[in-house]
Amino acid sequence: MSDNHHQQQRLEQVKVFLENEIVPRYDNHDAGHGRDHAHQVMSRALQLAAHYPEVDPAIVLTAAAYHDVGLAFGREEHHIHSARIVREDDRLRQWFSDEEIEIIAQAAQDHRASSGHEPRSLYGKIIAEADRLIEPTTIVRRAIQYGLDHYPELSVEEQYQRTRQHLVEKYGTGGYLRLWLPVGDNAQQLEKLRQLIADEGQLRELFDQTLDLLKKSACL
Repeated sequence: MSDNHHQQQRLEQVKVFLENEIVPRYDNHDAGHGRDHAHQVMSRALQLAAHYPEVDPAIVLTAAAYHDVGLAFGREEHHIHSARIVREDDRLRQWFSDEEIEIIAQAAQDHRASSGHEPRSLYGKIIAEADRLIEPTTIVRRAIQYGLDHYPELSVEEQYQRTRQHLVEKYGTGGYLRLWLPVGDNAQQLEKLRQLIADEGQLRELFDQTLDLLKKSACL
């Protein structure tokens, strides 16, 4: 059996495992970090990995799937818990060596935008970049969803101010988000998002429209 065939077989097995055993964990997260988010990060991670022949897609996909499982233990240290969960999941040893599992764990941990340090490996940079998903309307929707899920007592005006503050702190000029790879379209999308943040009238209009749609969908 060739190495390529073996790698492809492993990748297919890993995909089935992740879809059946790991992705369902996201059902218990807030709406902005549910299954859709997991699938988006997994898909984008594979797309980014295709630019780097030395990268193993099975490792990338696994790190992407596990990157937010630690949210079950709270948001503040979720990246640390995600890495711990990877290291403690003995099922992964049927496909990965100890060294590969450590790469997966580190990549899952290093994805967090507010961590303040550069990811330790190319795998970590890929997961961090894939997790950015910088599409302005999606970013705003997820920020609103997080506020509704975690601070339901806030008024509409307070929800808007919380959303705007988060966007400024993370994505605004001088914000803590960093891009790590020269490939992909995140840099261009980040500039569009910064223009939206700077135009408070446009941002408020998008906030109101998105909030209305979310409330209507919740009533269906």
